[in-house]
Amino acid sequence: MTGKQAPTLHTKYIVTEGPIGVGKTSLTSLLADELGARLVLEQAENNPFLTDFYRDPQRYRFQTQMFFLLNRFSQQQEMLQPDLFTRVTISDYLFDKDRIFAYLTLDEHELPLYEQVYRVLEPKILKPDLVIFLQADTDTLLRRIKSRGRTFEKEVSRDYIAAVNEAYNHFFFRYSDTPLLVINTSDIDYVHRREDLDDLLKQILGMKQGTQYYVPVSRKR
Repeated sequence: MTGKQAPTLHTKYIVTEGPIGVGKTSLTSLLADELGARLVLEQAENNPFLTDFYRDPQRYRFQTQMFFLLNRFSQQQEMLQPDLFTRVTISDYLFDKDRIFAYLTLDEHELPLYEQVYRVLEPKILKPDLVIFLQADTDTLLRRIKSRGRTFEKEVSRDYIAAVNEAYNHFFFRYSDTPLLVINTSDIDYVHRREDLDDLLKQILGMKQGTQYYVPVSRKR
């Protein structure tokens, strides 16, 4: 927050989540700047199998998923540093997302092996204090994916994005591990409207337990 004191936040570890193209990284970066927080971004483009996966999912799904699982675990372990508890940390992914994608892409022969590895790693992951779930319809996701022009996403299909979107909604409908703030991003523009970002920050600062659904300032009038 340039020239201003960052607001006081008792929550120390915040995660933003949502399907591909929903705007996780944009919101995470904005919040980190506003709150003077440590920023942790997933580096999806580092997966050497991802481009091939979008082109031929059946052939490359297991390699892609296992790389993501181990890479995400490694990054999560790096976060376990002493200053995690003295400074707010904001990340643009939840470790649990790996399982969402695994069950979406792997077959009945691959899943048991994946589950064996996942069950060893998951207990070592730190749970966030707050998860922010971003939603959007599939057409909006596809438009945003296309506009950002990432090379490895050129082959992604509408059916795949629709399936990912449905899987995320199903997962978070049942989610209860941490406090959860649900935001429909079609009703808010926190990137270009300062009023929207300020109102969202107020909601985050006031979060307690359970699940809350964010109502944008434009709809409160």
